[in-house]
Amino acid sequence: MKFLCDQMLGTLAKWLRIYGFDTFYSNSEIDDLELINIAKEEKRILLTRDKELIIRGRKKNLQVIQVNNTDLDKQLSLVLKNVDIDSNLILSRCLICNNPIEEIQKNKVIEKVPKKVFENNDKFWFCKSCNKFYWKGSHFENMLEKIKKIT
Repeated sequence: MKFLCDQMLGTLAKWLRIYGFDTFYSNSEIDDLELINIAKEEKRILLTRDKELIIRGRKKNLQVIQVNNTDLDKQLSLVLKNVDIDSNLILSRCLICNNPIEEIQKNKVIEKVPKKVFENNDKFWFCKSCNKFYWKGSHFENMLEKIKKIT
């Protein structure tokens, strides 16, 4: 399942990526017509709060989820209520660029992450697209708690 979030739903897009969903996040330079074309070509579910975009998307026979709430937990519940979540995919995508991340050997990150992070973690992941490193720090436990709460 793939999603497209308009520019008003950046935090939702990030959290869908945390869950492992391929999630395109729009920026202000992409107009509604281009968003609709991307959603259609890439078979993405359009997530938006924009009433005009909802109408246009539905006219193009896109699957559209109208996100009315500004509360993240309620947004996630709305989007994920009929979705199977694969626990193996949680934290498998880059939160910045949406590309899959890959495990990287610890010895290859020694100069790339803070010293304490290196000392306190055994596993690391890397995004080849944006050169971002990931590890299971304290934020990881917070993410897992939120995931459990929502699902």
